[in-house]
This record gives sequence, C-alpha cells and structure tokens, in this order.
Amino acid sequence: MVIDLTRFETPLGTMYAGATADGICLLEFTDRRMLKTEFKQLTKLLNATIILGDNPHFVLLRKELDEYFDGKRKEFSIPLVTPGSPFQQEVWKELQNIPYGSTRSYKQQANALKNPDAIRAVANANGMNRIAIIIPCHRVIGADGSLTGYGGGLWRKKWLLDLENDYQLKL
Repeated sequence: MVIDLTRFETPLGTMYAGATADGICLLEFTDRRMLKTEFKQLTKLLNATIILGDNPHFVLLRKELDEYFDGKRKEFSIPLVTPGSPFQQEVWKELQNIPYGSTRSYKQQANALKNPDAIRAVANANGMNRIAIIIPCHRVIGADGSLTGYGGGLWRKKWLLDLENDYQLKL
C-alpha cells in the first residue's frame, strides 16, 4: 500500500496531508513534534510506504479546507482512514460529533462514550489523532474552560475555536 504525501499552505501554516486509495489518513501541521512518530505509526499500521505524490482525495480535501477556513463549511465529507485501536477509533468518531462552534471537556467526551472513568484515556486518544481539523480535537477543552493540549499548538487551537465562533451564526 502507498500513502501519498503532499504539503500545502493554510491560514495557520504549512500542513502535510497523507492519503491512501481509500481516503485521508493524515492532516498535520509540519511543525508538530509528533510528526515523525505519526509517519512511522501510519506506515506500520497500514503496512504502507509514504511517497511524495498526488492523490485524488487531495482535491476534495483542499476544497473542503478552503471552505472551512472561509467560514462556509461546518462538516467534512472527505473519506477518512483512521487506523488505531478500537477505543481510539471510538474517541475519534465521537470527536466528529462535537458540533461546529461548540466545545466539550474531556470528561464530557468520556461520558459521551459511556465510559466516565476514561478521562485520561480519552485525552490520550485525542492526542493520537492524526487528522487535524477534520477530526476536531481542537474542540476539546479543560473542565474549567481552559485551552489544553493541542498538537498544533494552543495558539492554533484558539484560532480555530475563534474562527468557528465567528462564523457559527453565519452558516
């Protein structure tokens, strides 16, 4: 299997996107500390090789991200490939249920998964999310409302939440 990799610019900086024939498997900021680890995990989990190249999914990804950054898209339709443990996949799926412009605490996420004692496990799975923005882990905040842990940096998390709040009423 091949994971095609490309770089592109966003209002928040340069990002890498990775895709297989089935969908997007990576969307990360190029300055993320865990990026090399994510590349290794993906190649192992998908038994794949990463190569620089084009992929048909990149056209739709760029279109949907441009619409999101322009405040014209609340939800993404791009197909995703999310290899991970069953628990991680549950967490990532639940992240996609957080409405645009809303936030939840890690505790609320654990409760939504009907696993109220799994707050730390939920936080850890959020941190292992390899598809930024589309799987909106930026919408998870501390119980006290504080911005906590975001692989792209807290300044980006704030920017994304502000963007969604600014456009929430316009969509």
